[in-house]
Amino acid sequence: MNIFVSNINYATKEYELHDLFAEFGDVSSAKIVTDRETGRSRGFGFVEMGDEEGAQAIEALNQKELNGKILNVSEAKPREEKPRRSFDNNRSGGGSFGNNRSGGNSGGGYGNNNNRGGNGGGGSRW
Repeated sequence: MNIFVSNINYATKEYELHDLFAEFGDVSSAKIVTDRETGRSRGFGFVEMGDEEGAQAIEALNQKELNGKILNVSEAKPREEKPRRSFDNNRSGGGSFGNNRSGGNSGGGYGNNNNRGGNGGGGSRW
């Protein structure tokens, strides 16, 4: 069972989370999610353990205090697939990565072809 734990004190270490849940059975893993850039805790994590032990742990540990904060503990829900976003800022035809505001079709350039009529050109930077 995958268990979601939120409202974790930023100073809490993964081994503390592991030890807390280990009182209810074998813990496969305990992971606190961290920020990619800073490496600091984001205040939530996940614990993997057996279904029966996990259910007991959720019931016993939800709304319990750890390191000065009241934990929210629940069964983790599957991650939803989000549609991919397009980051193309092109306002004319397709295919350009620049800020192409020219009239007509863009021909796949990378430049900033502002206020130029006609086609966008074939890859010129200027």
